[in-house]
Amino acid sequence: MCGGKDVFDIGLGIADNGPFRKLLGLSILRTGTGMATLNFKGKAFVQNHHLLVKYHQLVPRKEKSLTEKVSLQDNLIIHGDNLKALKALLPTYAGKIKCIYIDPPYNTGNERWVYNDNVNSPMMQDWLGKVVDKEDLTRHDKWLCMMTPRLKLLRDLLREDGVIFLTIDDNEIHHLRMLMDTVFGPDNFVAQITWQKVYSPRMDAKGYSIDHDHILAYRRSDEYRVKKVAFEQNLAQFTELDKATGQRYRRRSLRKEGKNSRRQDRPNLFYPLKAPDGTEVFPIRSDGSEGCWRWALYRYEDAKTQKLIEWVEGREGWQVYVKQYYNEDASRPPSTLWLHSQVGHNHEANEEIKTIFGETVFPNPKPVRLIKHIISLTTDPEEEDIVLDSFAGSGTTANAVLALNEEEGGNTRFILVECEDYANEITAERVRRVINGVPKAKDKNLKKGLGGSFSYFELGPPIEMESILTGDKLPTYKELARYVFYTSTGEEFVEKAVNEKKYFIGESSKYLVYLFYKPDMDYLKATALTLDRAKALGPYKNKRRLVFAPTKYLDQEHLDELRIDFAQLPFEIYQLVK
Repeated sequence: MCGGKDVFDIGLGIADNGPFRKLLGLSILRTGTGMATLNFKGKAFVQNHHLLVKYHQLVPRKEKSLTEKVSLQDNLIIHGDNLKALKALLPTYAGKIKCIYIDPPYNTGNERWVYNDNVNSPMMQDWLGKVVDKEDLTRHDKWLCMMTPRLKLLRDLLREDGVIFLTIDDNEIHHLRMLMDTVFGPDNFVAQITWQKVYSPRMDAKGYSIDHDHILAYRRSDEYRVKKVAFEQNLAQFTELDKATGQRYRRRSLRKEGKNSRRQDRPNLFYPLKAPDGTEVFPIRSDGSEGCWRWALYRYEDAKTQKLIEWVEGREGWQVYVKQYYNEDASRPPSTLWLHSQVGHNHEANEEIKTIFGETVFPNPKPVRLIKHIISLTTDPEEEDIVLDSFAGSGTTANAVLALNEEEGGNTRFILVECEDYANEITAERVRRVINGVPKAKDKNLKKGLGGSFSYFELGPPIEMESILTGDKLPTYKELARYVFYTSTGEEFVEKAVNEKKYFIGESSKYLVYLFYKPDMDYLKATALTLDRAKALGPYKNKRRLVFAPTKYLDQEHLDELRIDFAQLPFEIYQLVK
C-alpha cells in the first residue's frame, strides 16, 4: 500500500517501489474508488498539451492534388505533423468525423520513430529528435506522451455517434487500453478485436508464433450504435416449405440445448406446454433429465410468436419447434475474432502495394479488406460520412473508402494525415493511381480506376495572434476567419459563407460573426468599428453580432443598441463554447 493506493507494475513483476521502477516510470495506481490510473513519465506535461498547440494554416497544393478545385470540403491528404494537423482540422471538422482508424507505431523498438512534440518540460525537451529504440528505457513513456494529446484531439473530432478503431500489438495493448479508458472513458469501450494477420504460423518463431494483432474500438458517446454484419445462410439447411408463404425454413427445438439448459439453471423456464392432442409436454433432455424451454411462457403464448411454433409428432411423442425462415439479408452482431480469410492478412497487403507500385515501397501496410470491414461497420453509404486516418502510411484507408464507394455507390469521404516525407510520393501517389486505374490489378474496379478526387494540403505557419501587432507573417483573411470563428463559437466554419466585402465570416447558433481585417499593417492601424460600419452590418436575424476588429469608436450604449459584442484583435480571441 502507498498512501491508500495499491501500486502495480506493468510487466515487471516488481512488488516494491524501488529505484528500477522509478527509472522506468510506469505504474498503475488503483484508487480507493476501484478505478485504475496509468502513470508514466511526462504525463503531467501532456495532459493539456493539445490545448497549447497553435492553430496552423493549411496551405493548398494544387499541383499535388487530384481535383478541379482544391477545397477543405473535398477528400483530403494533409502533409505535416499529425498533432498540428489535427488541431488545424478542428475549425472545420470538430464533431464531424464518423469513423477514425489509426495504425500508430507499435513501439516494438525496431520502428525507429522519433519523439517530436515540443512540450515545455526539460526532460521532454531532451527527448526531442531522438530515435526511440529497444535500448531506450523510457520508450513506453515516450509513446504514451506522444499518443495522449493526439487521442484527445481525435476525440474532439469525432461525432457523438462516432467510433475510433486502433490497431496495436502486444507491446502496447495493455497501456493503450488504459489510456483509451482515460481519454474516452471506460464506459465508451466497444470491443477488443483479435485480427489474424497471417495466413500460416511462422516456422522460425522463437517460442509462440504470433499470428494476431489487436484492434481496439471506442465510441465517442452512447449515441454510437453497433451495426450488424451480413452473413450468408446455407439454403440447403432450410429443408421445410411454408405452404402459405412459399418461404423455406428449418426447425429449431424450443427446448434449450447446451449451456444452462437444465431445470435448475433456469427453473422459471420449466413448465408444461399443451400439444395439439392436449398432451402436456415438458422440456426433457436427451438423457432423460429435466431441462428448460428457450422462452418464458408469456412469450410462447404471444400471438406473433405462435405463428413461428410448429408441433411434430414422432416415435417419442410430440416435439415443439420454432420455425427459422431463410433470409437472403440475414445479419448478426459482429464478432471480435476477425480471420484472415474474412478481412485479409499482411501478405495480401504487401501484394496490394506491389500491384499498385510495381514493387514493395512501404513496409507492413494493412490490407484493404481490413479497413473496408471497419468502415462498413461504421458508415452509411447513403450518407456523407467522413473517415479520418491520422497515421496514414501508404494510404490504405483512402483506398478502402474509394473501393467501398465504387462498390456501394457511396458518398463517404476520407481525410488522411501523414507526417513523413513520403506523403506525396507514396501516400498521395497511391490514391492517384487507384483513382485513375491500376493496369495490372486483378480487381476489375481497381483496374479501370475507382474514381474520386482529393485535395492536398501542407501545414503552413502557425496563426500567431500577436503577429498582428508586428505585421510579421500575417495570416490570410480566410485563415484568420476560420480561426476566430471556431475559437469564438465552437461550431463548424463554412468557407462558402464568407463575404469578405461585407466582413461577414459565418453564422453560429448564437451569433452573426464579422471580421474587419486585412493582412496589411496600414489597414490594421487605420481600421476601427465605427457607428457607420456597425449600422452597415445588416439585419439582426434575431441574433447578436460578434464583431472582430483592431479597435472600436463606439461606446457600450451603442453596442448594446445595435446588439453587438465586440472582440478586439488580437487580445480578445476567446472561446465562448467549449
